[in-house]
Amino acid sequence: MKLVVAGENKEYEEGINITKLIEVENVETPDYVTVSVNDEFVDHDKFDATVLNDGDAVEFLYFMGGGQ
Repeated sequence: MKLVVAGENKEYEEGINITKLIEVENVETPDYVTVSVNDEFVDHDKFDATVLNDGDAVEFLYFMGGGQ
């Protein structure tokens, strides 16, 4: 199955969910990453249940605090 992950075309096993994708991609600080699939944010508690489909676009996002 083909996915676009962080702007790159990649191939993965069928039926991969977000939790497994985070593991395979060795995402830094997985407890704090925000994930979007096809420009829709996925709740952290739904990562296990969200199975990705061929052609999906996945982004890993980190929100940074700061400023004054």
